[in-house]
Amino acid sequence: MIPYAGWEMPGEYSGIAAEHLAVRTRAGVFDVSHMGQIEIAGKDALALVQLVSCNDAGALRLGQAQYSALLTDTGTLVDDVLVYRLGPNHFLLVVNAANTAKDHAWIAGHAKGAGDAAVVDSSSRYALIALQGPAAREVLQPLSTVELGDVQPYSFTYGEIASARALISRTGYTGEDGFEIYIPPATAVRVWQAIMASGRSADVLPCGLGARDTLRLEAAMRLYGNDIDESTSLLEAGLGWIAGWKKPAFIGRDRLLEQKQRGPDRRLVGFELIEPGIARHGHRVISDDGRDLGIVTSGTQTPFLRKAIGLAYVPAGLAESGTTVAVDIRGRPVRARIVPLPFYRRTRG
Repeated sequence: MIPYAGWEMPGEYSGIAAEHLAVRTRAGVFDVSHMGQIEIAGKDALALVQLVSCNDAGALRLGQAQYSALLTDTGTLVDDVLVYRLGPNHFLLVVNAANTAKDHAWIAGHAKGAGDAAVVDSSSRYALIALQGPAAREVLQPLSTVELGDVQPYSFTYGEIASARALISRTGYTGEDGFEIYIPPATAVRVWQAIMASGRSADVLPCGLGARDTLRLEAAMRLYGNDIDESTSLLEAGLGWIAGWKKPAFIGRDRLLEQKQRGPDRRLVGFELIEPGIARHGHRVISDDGRDLGIVTSGTQTPFLRKAIGLAYVPAGLAESGTTVAVDIRGRPVRARIVPLPFYRRTRG
């Protein structure tokens, strides 16, 4: 168990490698109840969500979700979020645990004078369990009152899981198919135990933060506080695809358009080490002659790909795939190659 954002969180149960491989080949269960939930409701809720989040929430139909971000005036990231459209004038934003209070205050500040829109931190209303992996649907279906096959990726429905009322979302943070289940906290233990019992024949494992981190890195999903923060712009982080450029306005849009026209000076890239070693957060990326080029933001030896991989910010001119750089690992330069992202993409079928 490890402290994280005011929570005691499981780092691992049976070992990071075993849990990682369970999710890639079967399924794994995560307690991610530490994530924050902020609800925005009222006649002008959509207008507020459009202002504070960069993606186009107006394109969401009821029952759909989208990946988005809250941005500063300069286009850097306050947080990355999931936006759910619960009703015509009702939205749920799922935010990073360490940012919940900051995000709530930031959104509420922009809501002043924005019309009829209430902003509520509703995190205490939800426990959140994620079931991820190729066997997730077959494990969860016997416990569900809804047909899970009808729930499309980045969509959600309401029903019951193990007799607990639930919002069932086909989303996740692992690169695999799966579901995130929002339930009343009082029912969390019962739902967790029911999922573990249903998954016994598939050898489903409980998974901790360690495997969650290695899985999301293989899928090149950014981690707030490591790969993105208020010093990194949406375009530098390679997340320009979540910007609703056709929206008339959102916070940070003007600065991002300027940066888009000239191109960012640096970019977040993926790399593989081509010599023995493991790159870690904070290691320097250097040139052949030892000049500083950037910093590793995430790095690990992946259990599934069996490669030493990482993410790092480098000058835009060095961001092309195939470029070789080096990572300073405890004073030893280790050669690395820039590669396309994501490192891992699941086979769909």
